[in-house]
Amino acid sequence: MAEKSGASVARDEWSPSSWKSKPVFQDVDYKDQSHVDKVLKKLNHLPPLVTAKEIDRLREQLKEVALGNSFLLQGGDCAELFDYCSKDPIEAKLKVLLQMSLVLTWGARTSVVRIARMAGQYAKPRSKPTEMFEGKEILSFRGENVNGFEPTDRDADPERLLGAYFHSAATLNYVRALLDSGFADLHDPSNWNLSHVRSESVRSEYQHIVTQLTDALDFMSTIGADSTQHQSELNSIDLFVSHEALLLDFESSLTRLLPSSKTNGHKWYNAGAHFLWIGDRTRQPEGAHIEYMRGIENPIGIKVGPTTQPHELVELLNTVNPMKEIGKVTLITRFGAGKVEQHLPQHIEAVKASGHIPVWVCDPMHGNTKNASGGIKTRHFVDIIQELSEAFKVHKDYQSKLNGVHFELTGDSVTECIGGSMELKDADLSTNYQTYCDPRLNYEQALDVAFLIGNYYQKERKQQEFPSL
Repeated sequence: MAEKSGASVARDEWSPSSWKSKPVFQDVDYKDQSHVDKVLKKLNHLPPLVTAKEIDRLREQLKEVALGNSFLLQGGDCAELFDYCSKDPIEAKLKVLLQMSLVLTWGARTSVVRIARMAGQYAKPRSKPTEMFEGKEILSFRGENVNGFEPTDRDADPERLLGAYFHSAATLNYVRALLDSGFADLHDPSNWNLSHVRSESVRSEYQHIVTQLTDALDFMSTIGADSTQHQSELNSIDLFVSHEALLLDFESSLTRLLPSSKTNGHKWYNAGAHFLWIGDRTRQPEGAHIEYMRGIENPIGIKVGPTTQPHELVELLNTVNPMKEIGKVTLITRFGAGKVEQHLPQHIEAVKASGHIPVWVCDPMHGNTKNASGGIKTRHFVDIIQELSEAFKVHKDYQSKLNGVHFELTGDSVTECIGGSMELKDADLSTNYQTYCDPRLNYEQALDVAFLIGNYYQKERKQQEFPSL
């Protein structure tokens, strides 16, 4: 773990590079700094990937999520590969997010804000800078915007930062083209195939939901709600993109002073994504990542784990959101199954007492990684659902509300997580284990989660006691 330090900067002074005065964790060591400087100069010259108006629109939508008037669905790859910038992977990821959001809208009877871990999620933090391979110590794979996965390609290459920009731009371009061309119609439940569900009772339950959705859409067609004047509302949607703000040189090079749609002046925006988050390894209160994030207008997320102290969490909120703007910050909890009741209540109480109103999100993935036979990393579907269920219950018990969910998922039928309606077992993992980092929910398991949450909300409307997922 490399670290940089320098002279202190007054708290009220901020610039896209003021983070350089703070300790930097998860930094990247390059062999040729002049090459890095040349790449960063080029990145500073390139156009924004997203607009200030889009970011401000997401801010408004997340405010409604924080107030309990909408629900947040955030999902995508653990770490994107440049090869994922292709027609089929983009369409598959978009399809599963759209279908999940439709099920959640049906179940919760509320609008859903969709944020994809996409078009920029190319870097990953690592617990160790090196690893052992065939008896030799080599650099760890840090994501494709840093180095290559092959053991012979582990030196950090600054040209990969430009590769990340252009692959993000191409991904965003195709996503926008798809949505403008009516791709959102693919979330029509008549296109869904439930043949992967092995349990007859579960398949019957899912089919009942799909039938209700189909009947509702047919009714809308009958009364003319899908007529020409309503087409834009029904067939086009907002989809925002996000990634972990890990490489601060890259992030600051994409930070631009842009006209704000909320004021008459200009403000600093990270124009490389709509939403950025800070991970569990980079949320030090006096660290460089917090310093950078406190100055941008983008909505931001903070991962909250078992090591997060309640007073530290409030300190972080006060630093990145001193005006206590509703929904500016999303708190993404990731404790692990069986640990939510031990940690979440004190976080909820501390945040309530502070006067902040964040978006509360459950990430039931990162606290539930295990090793299968042979040392392969996996996650058990039952653990994911347990942590999610515990989060719903604790929020309800403490007069709070779980506002959203955050998943590592893919639109493909990979075999990386055990369980779900496909009833994948340990022995099935080798069938199509594709991840270069952490295991993801496949298309079928992602829909399983959406159906379970949709059912939860439907049951909640019909009974007073807490329903089980």
